[in-house]
Amino acid sequence: MSKRVRSREVCADCSAPEPRWASVNRGVLICDECCSIHRGLGRHSSQVRHLTHSPWPPSQLQMVQTLYGNGANSIWEHSLLDPSSSVSGKRKTNPQDRVHPNKTEFIKAKYQMLVYVHRMPCREDDSVTAKDLSKQLHSSVRTGNLETCLRLLSLGAQANFFHPEKGNTPLHIAAKAGQMLQAELLAVYGADPGALDSSGKTPIDYARQAGHQELAERLVEIQYELTDRLAFYLCGRRPDHRNGQHFIIPQMADSLDLSEFAKAAKKKLQSLSNHQFEELAMDVYDEVDRRETDAVWLATQNHSTLVTDTTVVPFLPVNPEYSSTRNQGRQKLARFSAHEFATLVIDILTDAKRRQWGNSCDSPKESVELILQGIDSRHNSDSQDNDQPDYDSVASDEDPVQEATCGDSCNDGRTKSSESSDLSDGPITVQEFMEVKSALTASEAKIQQLLKVNCHLSDELRSMQSKLNSLQTENTTLRWQPPSGQQHLQGPFGRHPPRGGRAMSMYETGSSPKQYPHRAETARHDDGVILQPFPTNGCSLEGQSIMLENDYDSTPNHSELEEAGPLPASGESGEPGEEVEEDATLPCTEDVICKTEQITKNIQELLRAAQETKHESFLPCSEKICMAVKEMAALFPRRPSSETVRGSLYLLTSSASRLHGECQKAAEHNPCPSDIQLVTQQVIQCAYDIAKAAKQLVTVTTKENNN
Repeated sequence: MSKRVRSREVCADCSAPEPRWASVNRGVLICDECCSIHRGLGRHSSQVRHLTHSPWPPSQLQMVQTLYGNGANSIWEHSLLDPSSSVSGKRKTNPQDRVHPNKTEFIKAKYQMLVYVHRMPCREDDSVTAKDLSKQLHSSVRTGNLETCLRLLSLGAQANFFHPEKGNTPLHIAAKAGQMLQAELLAVYGADPGALDSSGKTPIDYARQAGHQELAERLVEIQYELTDRLAFYLCGRRPDHRNGQHFIIPQMADSLDLSEFAKAAKKKLQSLSNHQFEELAMDVYDEVDRRETDAVWLATQNHSTLVTDTTVVPFLPVNPEYSSTRNQGRQKLARFSAHEFATLVIDILTDAKRRQWGNSCDSPKESVELILQGIDSRHNSDSQDNDQPDYDSVASDEDPVQEATCGDSCNDGRTKSSESSDLSDGPITVQEFMEVKSALTASEAKIQQLLKVNCHLSDELRSMQSKLNSLQTENTTLRWQPPSGQQHLQGPFGRHPPRGGRAMSMYETGSSPKQYPHRAETARHDDGVILQPFPTNGCSLEGQSIMLENDYDSTPNHSELEEAGPLPASGESGEPGEEVEEDATLPCTEDVICKTEQITKNIQELLRAAQETKHESFLPCSEKICMAVKEMAALFPRRPSSETVRGSLYLLTSSASRLHGECQKAAEHNPCPSDIQLVTQQVIQCAYDIAKAAKQLVTVTTKENNN
């Protein structure tokens, strides 16, 4: 950055000349005094870096400079640009204003409370607004207009929004278009470079396929940003991702003997769930950022003229989105000595690699780069004095961060040793190495197989969700539209008056059931839902054997219905041997629609449980669906005269029985991941068949009653 260009820059918050710091996620440049306030807000509000003394990815620095040059600050000061703001007393601070309270109050209002940001018109459903903004973001990232995307993100657009029609995220679009700076902006707001689209491809894959190799390599770096930052903090080096090296795990030179406290703390770290471990790693990342920024801050200040009222950041600021327990655990990280904190970072790096690759705790020595060195004295300034608030009264069993990290090191002054120090007990033989390598190869193959099955299942879930969304859209579109040529509904007990202004259901379209092609291996339905093949063996439930069919659109004959058992009508006992005549009477259309919508609501709940892998919820959901199906079947005569009605009822009840059986499989025992994937696929198939049969019954009932 040339001196001539820098001379025209001013602080975004107080207009002081030649700002030396930047807020990465806000896209603005700020002076030293304002930076001290930004640091006190926390990284969740403002991520600050020094323009020349902090390490920057070149494209990220270019992104911030582009946003600043294109007026990104007007996004955060929108209402201040209104002439009426001066009348109301609102004004921006100037360089002569005091840090406290003037600049502090202004910056908090600007970035924490977003007082001056342009507000969207009030709407009843905020989720709809966020979805619309996210769709606009999805379309905007293909262009180079960064400030438009930052404005959408400031209004609530989601960087990881999955577009239901396009089947991908904004980062997929930016990667395909080669928009490096858009990708940087999305990543700062949490976009995941490893997110899968509907075809199982990541944004990295999109960039490579489009020939944007530099962008693809940068996305890989973003994917490993957390572990890269931790490794660089300890040893000043980053992994060589281009050559397949994704982790550097330093080793402490003086940590060869493991204390009992260190072993216990290490076991607690390994026993954390992935979610808890991710939270801990993020908290340690924030503490690394605080310590590094502290070092830059002290090195760049003129200590002879340093003002005394600038904000000091002795520990991580409170994040209101986190629990009080987690915030206290985050603040305790500042009390770790340089040695203790470095040991914690090494343990996190080691366990992150183990979790990523599925390795055992004792990895082969060849897979870990040992960097024997002490901790740089630059971390010595991190020690806190005795006036720091003491949080030791917090119960440790409520604080997973503290359990997994410090053990008793905070209270007893004891330290942990690095997991990688276990690798220092002597060389391994070639045979041992080959055995470990073979085991790792087999594990990797199994992991890839499970990932493939998981991706396939995710595609099916998204397809089903897309289908449900389209049906809901159809329902909304057809509301208040009277059925064509219909003035009155003919029910089984006489004529019903017209429904006046009642909203029309999505099932009252009068369309006939679709006929789909016969499935051999797999079948793609006209509505876009992909169904997987299933074995043709029967599934028994309550003594009733039902054969899985390849095409449920074909109407079963009389013998099939007799084998499955008659469907009792409401009020009939259904005694064995009782002769039942065919009945052409059909229930009221409104009653059928009501039961169908109840079934659809329960199916949506089941699909959400499948999408969130809550297999324990399968059985309760299936029981609700079976009860709704039973109530709907009871509306119809015991022996309908219409072949179409009999076929749809047969499909409805048999699919509900199969659904209940599959859900019982998931509840009775704990199957392996591949088995639970198959059970989930069959549950989705059964749910689809139930929804299809219900819609057929509504369509036929509406058509018959109109005639």
